[in-house]
Amino acid sequence: MIPNPIRKVLSTLSTHEVRYLLMGGQACVFYGAAEFSRDCDVVILCDAQNLGRLQSALQELAAEPIAVPPLSLDYLQRGHAVHFRCQAKDVAGMRVDVMSKLREVDTFEVLWSRRTSLDDGVGNTVELFSLPDLVAAKKTQRDKDWPMIRRLVEANFAVHHDDPTNEQLAFWLLDSRTPELLVALAAEVPTLAQTLGARRPLLAFAISGDLASLDAELSVEERRERDADREYWRPLKAELQALRHQRK
Repeated sequence: MIPNPIRKVLSTLSTHEVRYLLMGGQACVFYGAAEFSRDCDVVILCDAQNLGRLQSALQELAAEPIAVPPLSLDYLQRGHAVHFRCQAKDVAGMRVDVMSKLREVDTFEVLWSRRTSLDDGVGNTVELFSLPDLVAAKKTQRDKDWPMIRRLVEANFAVHHDDPTNEQLAFWLLDSRTPELLVALAAEVPTLAQTLGARRPLLAFAISGDLASLDAELSVEERRERDADREYWRPLKAELQALRHQRK
């Protein structure tokens, strides 16, 4: 069951017909990889009409901006996150973070075509990132995201391992952070593992069963993604710093 404040935020977005997709911690809760999240992180379709609908929803939630930048198409299109704190009854204290562009993640329309639609238990539909897209969005510089990626993939494997699709097998091979799982998968579907090795070279160690080398290469892969995320955010953080100075 979704906590009432989060359900209220999501239902308000839906009532105002905002084109959004839930990501972040609350999406991880839906996929069984987290127990609780107090925030709502959403990606929106970035056009003037949808932004207007979002502004109406935020007004109903009495959502106040809590940091720079301001909510605008320009900042969203460049990859910034815009942060709000809700003040309305039943959602007081809820944080809502809005984005429209993420590093190494597809456009909103592509994300929308792959979305997962879930019933919230009281008749509303929640639109959220597909699991592979959520994992891609979690490949950041933040310490907390990497254990979550591992749990997301493991939770998905636990549900579907008895009768997986080829798409699920490929997802596990390309995104699992668990050496033992990768070795077992490579033994089960060696041809697929070898084919995907061009995209993820460390699968060679999974195929050979070399757990020590596989574990080391997983660490190298993580550091590479963290570094790429830092470089992506470097100019955006510089813009935010300049905005803070202007505000002062």
